[in-house]
Amino acid sequence: MTHAAIQTYGLTKSFDKVLANDHVSFDVQRGEILALMGENGSGKTTLMNMLSGIYFPDSGQIEVNGKGVSILSPKDAFDLGIGMVHQHFKLVDVFTATENIVLGMKGPAFLDRKAQSRQVAEICKRYGFSLDPNKKVYNMSVSEKQTVEIVKVLYRGADILILDEPTAVLTPQESERLFITLRNMKNDNKAVVIITHKLNEVLAVSDRVHILRKGKSIATVITAETNQQELTEMMVGRAVSLKIDRPVTQDKSTRLEVQGLNCVSTDGVKALHDINFTLQAGEILGVAGIAGSGQKELCEVLAGLYPVLGGSVRYHLEDGNQKEIIGMSPKEINKLGISMAFVPEDRLGMGLVPDMDMTDNVMLRHYYKGNGPFVDRKSSRKLARSLIKRLDINTPGTSTPIRRLSGGNVQKVLLGREIASHPRVLIVAYPARGLDINSSYTIYDLINEQKQQGVAILFIGEDLDVLLELADRVMVLCGGQVSGIVDAAAATKEQVGLLMTQVGESGGAI
Repeated sequence: MTHAAIQTYGLTKSFDKVLANDHVSFDVQRGEILALMGENGSGKTTLMNMLSGIYFPDSGQIEVNGKGVSILSPKDAFDLGIGMVHQHFKLVDVFTATENIVLGMKGPAFLDRKAQSRQVAEICKRYGFSLDPNKKVYNMSVSEKQTVEIVKVLYRGADILILDEPTAVLTPQESERLFITLRNMKNDNKAVVIITHKLNEVLAVSDRVHILRKGKSIATVITAETNQQELTEMMVGRAVSLKIDRPVTQDKSTRLEVQGLNCVSTDGVKALHDINFTLQAGEILGVAGIAGSGQKELCEVLAGLYPVLGGSVRYHLEDGNQKEIIGMSPKEINKLGISMAFVPEDRLGMGLVPDMDMTDNVMLRHYYKGNGPFVDRKSSRKLARSLIKRLDINTPGTSTPIRRLSGGNVQKVLLGREIASHPRVLIVAYPARGLDINSSYTIYDLINEQKQQGVAILFIGEDLDVLLELADRVMVLCGGQVSGIVDAAAATKEQVGLLMTQVGESGGAI
């Protein structure tokens, strides 16, 4: 009799009064890739954290290879052959690939680095990884860092791998290479679990899909026998349209004009080099690029939060006048009568204050406009309540700390607060990162509403399918330079993917 690599029976886990996992039962077999799907807050990460030894279940049982086990720590999980690759990498930048891979392993006082590098190279060859064992992490691309994380768990003997959002920051070409590697692992009789929100990837690489909804197991389906619409309806519990509108607007006047923009990162490396583009009213200009291509610096320069070496950012007022805003703070930009809103990538570090409630976070946008020494919390509370109703924000109330909300609800609070300021330019960075299908489409609808109201929108995204469906044009950044600006309706994912990795003749604007 062949046993499942992992089998769970009635796993339950709660945090205070929140029931994260409610009697979850599922299995993953050897020689298969199982996709784990569900909305934000459905319990996917909690479930995987119990399997990898980060959490301990309140009740229920876990079997590995047919034997009941108790996983009290990540070490216990490793001893059982379970390795988890987290979305946020846990690497030491100044160490080489090999040094990161063997870090913390037991061995003699004097390590044989050549032998270790040889072992790493053998693992890479076996599964089709491309990795220089002696390369420092700080010189690596995002996909190389992810490779180090995967090889790290394989080096430790894992034959059950759990990958959390493995393609979140990869180009289409890098994602396809990862899928080839996962299939090689499957062919080597390993069990692979991937947590992802990308339906097209689930259908492309998995054998089965396990669906969670509100902490409960809903179904396990064979991938070849399902489709995107069916998976979405099982996750959400009702029919959901998977079409992103691209409304046509009449006002195409220039709102922002960027010329020759240059800036350096905090470590002195040139982050943006000779950036040129225009942003029009009633337009969504998507920005694509692998992580670290200058997206963060571009957003912050335009919002008045990042110093520049040179260049121009001119805001075109509706009366025909122009204002140079380079070198100005957000408050100074606002005093010019320029209404600009910024939804940063770092929601709880830069956009919102985690320990403050929704009312106070909403008030951060306009507290300085009050008269006298006292701030007006009444109007902020009223706005917070209206946002809860309009955006269907799931929260116990306006006095609940933001840190206690799910990722999707936190993003709705942040985007809703910025939109409520009635901006003429809206800059959003990865607004749907890590969000489920339902929350993501709510965000896209909100952004399209702003477009129809004549707002000029700069949309930094990582899902090329979404960018090509939502945006009017897509500007591609590579190494801090514009490698191309393409018509989103005519461009392909492959074309944009190539522009993400090269600056050259193909970088012309369309």
